[in-house]
Amino acid sequence: MEKVVLDSRSERLILGKTCSNFLRGRGRFSNWLCSSQWKVFPVKASYATTRISSENIEPIAPKMFLRSDSSDMKGFNDSSCLWTSPTNDHILDAYEDEYGGIIINPDRLPWETNAFGTALQASLSYWKLMGKKGVWLKLPLDRSEYVPIAVKEGFKYHHAEEAYVMLTYWIPDGPCMLPANASHQVGVGGFVINDQNEVLVVQEKYCASSLCGVWKLPTGFIHESEEIFAGAVREVKEETGIDTEFVEVIAFRHAHHVAFEKSDLFFVCMLRPLSHKINIDDMEVQAAKWMPLAEFLEQPCIQDDSMFKRIIDICIARLGKRYCGLAAHHMISKFDGRSSCLYYNVAEPQDFNCQGT
Repeated sequence: MEKVVLDSRSERLILGKTCSNFLRGRGRFSNWLCSSQWKVFPVKASYATTRISSENIEPIAPKMFLRSDSSDMKGFNDSSCLWTSPTNDHILDAYEDEYGGIIINPDRLPWETNAFGTALQASLSYWKLMGKKGVWLKLPLDRSEYVPIAVKEGFKYHHAEEAYVMLTYWIPDGPCMLPANASHQVGVGGFVINDQNEVLVVQEKYCASSLCGVWKLPTGFIHESEEIFAGAVREVKEETGIDTEFVEVIAFRHAHHVAFEKSDLFFVCMLRPLSHKINIDDMEVQAAKWMPLAEFLEQPCIQDDSMFKRIIDICIARLGKRYCGLAAHHMISKFDGRSSCLYYNVAEPQDFNCQGT
């Protein structure tokens, strides 16, 4: 095909899948053609009265041009249109996000690298014409060979998990407005003290040489979609076998350039013990015990570190009811309709046995 002249009033490129009985007498389109299975986007007006070679339009890959005198197409009154060969799927299966971006369906990717590369080029051209912005491409492990293809097209790494890598592509000119990867890791520590004024402490099996033999609070990272208070209770249970209930967030630390240059949020939680017998996790913990509070405070690692010392001072103040921490309150916001936890200092201290001044 060397050229085609399109109607100068308005053009539409119609992308669809295989259909039977495509034409119904006298060259008219069937009503089925205009169903939800067909995607339509306007061709630039500058193409209307110019000669177009197949090379010019290859990025959006129309393989056949069809002229119809019908005006019966639902929503269209144009006498000219373009459509793709029903034997070729040129646009990757995807859906729009709420910000005008595109999320490619990772479960419907082509199985061959050549097909993926061709479809990706066509899709980017199509989405650009449609005025879309960001494109999100999630590639599972079994499609890892697609990564260099996407990078060659201009995609950038966003983040990776065990089972996939996420890449992004910003279509408009100017700075990318897509949100960056997660910037923080979140850790928790449990301050658990019993009726004998003993603190639950552990010695870690794997730690820096400067911390070998040090007795410390049970700590760990919260899991994905896990509440702070639930993470603290879980970590104490996993490391020591002690059941607890959450009381309050006593304090939190914010540090930067920690693991892999990420920032770190560490929440110190006061927990009330519900059991006493210790059963350690020997995969992570060397030893665990109930240690008298005074003995715990005498450790050089506590006395010589202003931050650790301050944390313990705050915990002791809370025990003496001279300080109130942040309690967790389940709430639902109309902003997103989701249930979440709001941590704040209680307005009625007597409800939480807190009389801080």
